[in-house]
Amino acid sequence: MRAAVSTKSGKRYWGSQRGEGKAKAIGYTAFLLFGIFVAVKLVPPYLAEYQLADKMQELARFAVVNRYSEDQIRDHVLKEVRDLEIPVNREDIKVDASNEKVKISVDYRVPVDLLLYHFELHFNPTSQDKNLI
Repeated sequence: MRAAVSTKSGKRYWGSQRGEGKAKAIGYTAFLLFGIFVAVKLVPPYLAEYQLADKMQELARFAVVNRYSEDQIRDHVLKEVRDLEIPVNREDIKVDASNEKVKISVDYRVPVDLLLYHFELHFNPTSQDKNLI
């Protein structure tokens, strides 16, 4: 709260109470920095999962048309996983391929460390495409 203060010359100016604004500014700044820190930790895994799901959908379409084997599909998915730096092993990639359809799924977890709180994000992107012929 601001109050009118008089000087020796009789002029008035508006002063403010000490510390009240500084404490709020520090609190808001700390909250903003924490929000940015959490976003930096959480956004990349979700973005990588989105990119992987998109690539899997594209791969499922081409696999049906080109008649890729399950091992070829798994190799393509594994290459994409490595490019996106997702913690997935070859055994985590499930592929069901036939002449009529291709189904690809990946099940993985990403550890997240927020200094005082540790947890895992669980992802399970799945893609399926059927032959139109």
